[in-house]
Amino acid sequence: MKKIDVIVPCLNEEKVLHQSINTLRDFLKKNMKDYKYNITIADNGSKDSTLEIAKQLSKQHKEVRAIRLEKRGRGRALKKAWTMSDADIVSYMDVDLSTDLKSFPSMINAVATDHHIGIGTRLTKNSETKRAFKRDFISKTYNLLVKLIVNTKYSDAQCGFKAIRKQTFMELLPHLKDNEWFLDTEMLTIAEKKGYKIHEEPVLWIEDLDSRVNIIDTALKYIRDLIKLRIRLRKIT
Repeated sequence: MKKIDVIVPCLNEEKVLHQSINTLRDFLKKNMKDYKYNITIADNGSKDSTLEIAKQLSKQHKEVRAIRLEKRGRGRALKKAWTMSDADIVSYMDVDLSTDLKSFPSMINAVATDHHIGIGTRLTKNSETKRAFKRDFISKTYNLLVKLIVNTKYSDAQCGFKAIRKQTFMELLPHLKDNEWFLDTEMLTIAEKKGYKIHEEPVLWIEDLDSRVNIIDTALKYIRDLIKLRIRLRKIT
């Protein structure tokens, strides 16, 4: 029986953490019976009571654990949590559970069998998204730029719903430089160029209206990072 580790990165998420983790626990218990699993809450420099709630949940439930990083950065949190995990498959999802969990088993099954990486995608004909026009436009534009600048085939770089074989991640880790939101794009691009098989799972995705990400500033940084990644790919692949 293979083991999966579901990482939930958190930054000041005291309002939703308890409910989201319990929802995730209930789903895994009912729908992932062919796997061993645990949930890792990766507190990423929170200033509110996120860490205390995470510790309480880890005491209440044997399959939940909490780790703390003083430095912020989602990429940093994922790399630490995935590296220290003893699971066969490591994954992550956003704490707001914007992606419908019904897509999780299929994505994991693909990684457990004949793919190295699984990603949720909001940009295929079988996907469904509910989000503001502005954010939808920026997201689609960014993914188009990914294709144009680094010449990739995968459809959705930034959906917060991914899984990867632990062995594959460790093979890619020396090439992963980003410690923030660009890690997803960096990892997928390098993996694709190196010939790893990527499974795309169409998802139902509902926008979190309480998101604190400055989408425009983040997108501009992504473009700069894409150009740097294109230069790096010459040495990596």
